[in-house]
Amino acid sequence: MTTAAAGSPRTYQVRTYGCQMNVHDSERISGLLEDAGYVRAAEADEQPDVVVFNTCAVRENADNRLYGNLGHLRPVKARHPGMQIAVGGCLAQKDRGDIVRKAPWVDVVFGTHNIGSLPALLDRARHNAAAEVEILESLEVFPSTLPTRRESTYAGWVSISVGCNNTCTFCIVPSLRGKEKDRRPGDILSEVRALADSGVLEVTLLGQNVNSYGVAFGEPGEPNRRRSGDRSAFAELLRACGDIDGLERVRFTSPHPKDFTDDVIAAMAETPNVCHSLHMPLQSGSDDVLRAMRRSYRSERYLGIIEKVRAAMPDAAITTDIIVGFPGETEADFVRTLDVVREARFSSAFTFQYSKRPGTPAATMDGQLPKQVVQERYERLIACVEEITWAENKKLVGETVEVLVAVGEGRKDERTGRMSGRARDGRLVHFATGELAGRIRPGDIVHTTVTYAAPHHLNADGAPLAHRRTRAGDAAEAGQVPRTPGVLLGLPTIGAPAAPPAPIGGCAVH
Repeated sequence: MTTAAAGSPRTYQVRTYGCQMNVHDSERISGLLEDAGYVRAAEADEQPDVVVFNTCAVRENADNRLYGNLGHLRPVKARHPGMQIAVGGCLAQKDRGDIVRKAPWVDVVFGTHNIGSLPALLDRARHNAAAEVEILESLEVFPSTLPTRRESTYAGWVSISVGCNNTCTFCIVPSLRGKEKDRRPGDILSEVRALADSGVLEVTLLGQNVNSYGVAFGEPGEPNRRRSGDRSAFAELLRACGDIDGLERVRFTSPHPKDFTDDVIAAMAETPNVCHSLHMPLQSGSDDVLRAMRRSYRSERYLGIIEKVRAAMPDAAITTDIIVGFPGETEADFVRTLDVVREARFSSAFTFQYSKRPGTPAATMDGQLPKQVVQERYERLIACVEEITWAENKKLVGETVEVLVAVGEGRKDERTGRMSGRARDGRLVHFATGELAGRIRPGDIVHTTVTYAAPHHLNADGAPLAHRRTRAGDAAEAGQVPRTPGVLLGLPTIGAPAAPPAPIGGCAVH
């Protein structure tokens, strides 16, 4: 017996935790399931036939969050025979068989290297009435060969590499995603062209360390040694994106300061559709802490990169990641981080309290700090960052910005009568629609004037100066999403998703 009505396609829901790589992997998972005949469950459907958890293992509470959500689904599944639960992603790669031992109602566990096996594993688990656990130790098929159901009509992720060759002592990602593997430039550009041909305006090139791209283009037998001509592979890729018709914005995340080169700065400055926004993880401003983290740069090198970027692109918005409370961090180390934050003048920062992850070298280091010390420093860091981001945002009041209208960026938009989107530099802008209310769609382009600045966003409360309707806006208005074929030969198709069955009740989605 299954929860789907006889003759109806089975419905699915994907719940995603973690980074942009996980978000993009979830698009692959959705594409695979739809290619196998599943249909996406309606937003209000509390009882899909298949629930897939795409997990993250970076933060300490990742395990608790997953098992809590699995616990909520246990009675739902008990009431609806035939429902299946799958767990994939980094936490699945790490915990493997422990997931089924702790939550025996889970049907499938798959890892970061075998996303493409999910439909077959679901079928096998259903046929055998037993859990299927399949974890591969290395990547066999690059994820971008898999079909993809894109979540946006106007912006798309394009993976240029997977894995990481760095050995940061706090990070568990290399052991879960494996060594870096790079896609060939032609395959990447084919996918970008296909997205642009379907109306997508903005593409983000995605990798654990994008500016080491090309490391795998070595001589036969030397896969991790670059030939001299490959040292500029990432800069050349950025420039090649500038030749793609219809592509208006190119972003990338995340680079590593140790690999960041002047040719990338030049490519950003000289390629018109590459946005002047840069996410450059700092992690700490203390050289001693950076050394303990095994981050192979120092604060002077980091600030030197920022200086070069701003010399080439004075309007560049630079964002970062910072960890507070790494083992052995002293008050002097923390103060040095605040000094670097003040000097770098970030437009935004993702700030984290150090999280001990079993299996990482940092987890067994001496000098683990008390929670109250880390919390107090974290609050001081937040105050420092917000003081700077607010001051930087205030400089834009009175300036005209180009906004790519987005979905879900403004939680108060319905109440305030505004819409929201991102400026070219990545800043969030909430804007009034004026007489264009009802005519502006997600995916359209609006020019408007900033009237107010807050630490994390800009407001533009006057009437828009200009509004350009786009093919992405047309698709959003029609309820359509791009679907990229797995082989990447030809163009993505666009079409309205098949209507899922009506909701039939159950517990709330968490």
